[in-house]
Amino acid sequence: MTAARPRRVVLLGGGYVTLHAYGALVRRVRGMLRDGAVEIVVVSDNPVHNFHGFTGEVVSGLLPATLTQTPLAEAMPLATVVHARVEHVDLGARTVTYRPADGMGTVSTTYDALVLGTGAGEPVGDVDGLPGRGLTLRHPGGLEALAARASAADADPDPVVVVGGGLAGVELAAALADRSGGRPGRVVLVHRGERVVPALHARSPRLARRCERELARLGVDVRTGVGAVAVDDDGVDLSDGTRVRTRTVLATTGQRPVRIPGTEPLARDERGRLRTLPDLTVRDGVWAAGDAARVVHPRTLEPVPANALWAIKAGDQVGRNVALALQSRPGSSFRYLGLGQGAAFGVGHGVAEVWGVGLTGVVAWVLRLGFFLRFMPSRRRALAIPRELVRRHAERRGRVPEPVYNVARTPI
Repeated sequence: MTAARPRRVVLLGGGYVTLHAYGALVRRVRGMLRDGAVEIVVVSDNPVHNFHGFTGEVVSGLLPATLTQTPLAEAMPLATVVHARVEHVDLGARTVTYRPADGMGTVSTTYDALVLGTGAGEPVGDVDGLPGRGLTLRHPGGLEALAARASAADADPDPVVVVGGGLAGVELAAALADRSGGRPGRVVLVHRGERVVPALHARSPRLARRCERELARLGVDVRTGVGAVAVDDDGVDLSDGTRVRTRTVLATTGQRPVRIPGTEPLARDERGRLRTLPDLTVRDGVWAAGDAARVVHPRTLEPVPANALWAIKAGDQVGRNVALALQSRPGSSFRYLGLGQGAAFGVGHGVAEVWGVGLTGVVAWVLRLGFFLRFMPSRRRALAIPRELVRRHAERRGRVPEPVYNVARTPI
């Protein structure tokens, strides 16, 4: 008599949705995993999870990128983690075809439950010459490339150009300026809108104005009402006819959901995001969340923001509902109402919005730090981050404390 095949859950992507769906799922089906009745397969084109909460600190040189990265196999030890690029999903046959990173031929696997957490990428193709020249964070190796280029740019007489003035672009521009010691004009921030952080202006004008003041304090050259129209090896052409000489361009121009071949029959909104039902399914046996999905706020009925916290909470809900489906029980609706957001502008400088209350300065900076540490997938790395921040900040101020060690007593 042939043993029954384990029920297979396939998670696509290595971001917040996948990690938190995995965690919520494992907590509820641990016995089924132990007995071999269920198996989890993770397919990601990046073998590590990049925790983007501390991207500014990495770019400014206050943290090494390795402290913000956790190998997926370490973060999800009960899953089979496959480093590969997804090539096709057959929704009818319930199969996923992928090409392993080791160069071998394509492999197909069946699924009983599929989670689409493939995220989004910057639409660099909208600017002539930007693909291949502009640095982005939403692809494998993006953070390391940006950190390395920021270090190389320290000796470059030309400024760094950041294209896009949302909260992410503002925070990264501030980090680059902080790295240079706040030298005026060292960083140029280009934004098509009339004011940077427009979403924050609409909701919390006081915090938005504080962001603008922090950019001024750090000497960032903010150019609003203009956009980048072309990029080449020597500079950026702007829509007002001016040109900025630079060899370093960072694109923070929004998000465009990653589209997996074979998912065309799934309903999408005008921005290309997968439309989800209240239980975050997009069709029977398929769930989606994060930047690739249109998740509706349970109270306002508007799409939730595309940021890490919402991806984390939606990932938790997906994991719970997949576990319920494996037990032949109906899923429950996504009910998270939100907490807030925050940004840092150097050690001790920040803004935060918590349940509609605006905070600034050291209080906001500490609150943001604690919040991000709470959600890091690696406790060891989370514990090392505050000590490393203190050490490197002290180095900049001329006071060098003892080296920071990890649990194996080797210098980090």
